[in-house]
Amino acid sequence: MQTLSPFKSFAKASKEQHINKDGKAVVYTRVSTKEQAENNASLETQKKYCIEFAKKKKIEIIEFFGGTYESAKSDERKEFSKMLSFVKRKKDISYIIVYSYDRFSRTGANGAYISEQLKKQGIVTLSATQEVDAMTAAGSFQQNLYYLFSQFDNELRRDKSVSGMREKLRKGYWIGSIPFGYTNLNPGKGKEQQIVINEEGKLLKYAFLWKANENITHIEIAKRLERKGLKISYKKLSDYFRNPFYCGLVVSSHIPGEVVEGKHEALISKEIFLKIHQLLNKTGYGEKKNMDDENLPLKRFMKSTVCGTAYTGYLVKKKGLYYYKNNRIGSKENRNAKIIHQQFLDLLENYALSDEKYLAPLKEVMYYSFKRAHEAHIQETMAQQNELLEISTKLERLEERYVFEEISQSQYEKFRQRLGAEKLEIEEKLHSSGFNLSNLEKALDLGLNYAKNLPELWQSGNLDTKRSLQRMVFPEGILYDFKNSVFRTPYVNSIFSCIGELSKEMGKNKNGTSQNFEDLSRSVLGAGIEPARSQ
Repeated sequence: MQTLSPFKSFAKASKEQHINKDGKAVVYTRVSTKEQAENNASLETQKKYCIEFAKKKKIEIIEFFGGTYESAKSDERKEFSKMLSFVKRKKDISYIIVYSYDRFSRTGANGAYISEQLKKQGIVTLSATQEVDAMTAAGSFQQNLYYLFSQFDNELRRDKSVSGMREKLRKGYWIGSIPFGYTNLNPGKGKEQQIVINEEGKLLKYAFLWKANENITHIEIAKRLERKGLKISYKKLSDYFRNPFYCGLVVSSHIPGEVVEGKHEALISKEIFLKIHQLLNKTGYGEKKNMDDENLPLKRFMKSTVCGTAYTGYLVKKKGLYYYKNNRIGSKENRNAKIIHQQFLDLLENYALSDEKYLAPLKEVMYYSFKRAHEAHIQETMAQQNELLEISTKLERLEERYVFEEISQSQYEKFRQRLGAEKLEIEEKLHSSGFNLSNLEKALDLGLNYAKNLPELWQSGNLDTKRSLQRMVFPEGILYDFKNSVFRTPYVNSIFSCIGELSKEMGKNKNGTSQNFEDLSRSVLGAGIEPARSQ
């Protein structure tokens, strides 16, 4: 009979998992909480049992892992991952010894999967207190059951914990970290909370009042708070303003759809909170921007001289060109945007400084002329500003008394409304006058600085820059005479109208002819003090 020895090389290798029973082991111990780790009793007990188990099985331990607190609800644990990385690198590791399988993992099927993958590499997970033969089908099944029971136990604990949290929340007690501005005077697990407003919270209260009553920006609120001694990022204010905890309420994802009266002190009233919420959720701020707007910055800013209808625009895709158009029925007023933009740049040239050497004398003449023309009005404005400062001081004092609970909310609202009405009346007078001497020099500097290269700034700027410059020079927009292909300017900012007039006057004298200071001032008075109308 022919021997089969020459065919042995064709025999298939075994698919059964091979474990080197003479291999070495590592020990992994853990507890779930920091308190258990600090007590150390459980960790020492686990280690002791694992060492005794290894001696009994005559297995050599070469490394210990864990020895700290790590939740086994997830297998993304630092020490656990470190241990897995170690055993995969070492070729002589055959065992991972744990006190019980729930110390290895409480993730159920995922724990069983990790054990199975380790077995494929010749590494078996052994429990010192739940001895099974994981290399047999029955033993592997029993091991997996331990993992599943651990997960089931986790779920039961979680349900019990969540039920307890829900019960606390529905009674008005907060769970989790205490919001900024509050302190828990009775901390500790299981203790009844006593959450009160701290010193930071008293200052934070100003932020809510300023937002509700003045609707100022978050950046300005942060600056004001810093001046009072509270430094916080303006970016956090939106979260604070949207958190109903500050008006005495408790909401949580653990009790979805429910709002509960909290046991803690309310920082502000529910009315103030709702008022701020409405302000934060207002729509319509600014205009929507798209690529059409980027290429058509004069859209809606430019109107027809015939009917006052605003020009819109469109793109001719085949040509890749943008056009402005008037939507008046039958108007047929369509014009290439490039032509319109060049005409607008030519218009801006009229309000640009022809020579920078005119900058200083222009500013001096304009400042002098503005003051002379508004001498009586200046005195009235100064009196109104002093009155406004006095009311602001009273409001600030009122806020302080309310924050520090020297007066009730009803008293605060009563006097705030009265003082607020007085403040609003004065502010409207100041605004309607359109004149503020304290800002005159800044306005002149800004206007003259822009005037040095006005067309270039508009041409090179982004959409926001273009629109800002347009509104600055022509606050009421511009009119377009389509038939004659020219712009009309119903109103020009007085500073720029003065620049236009004075540049012409001073340009006449560039040959060296002197010009009387009073004559220049009269040019300003004629062009700038009263609105410059259509040209």
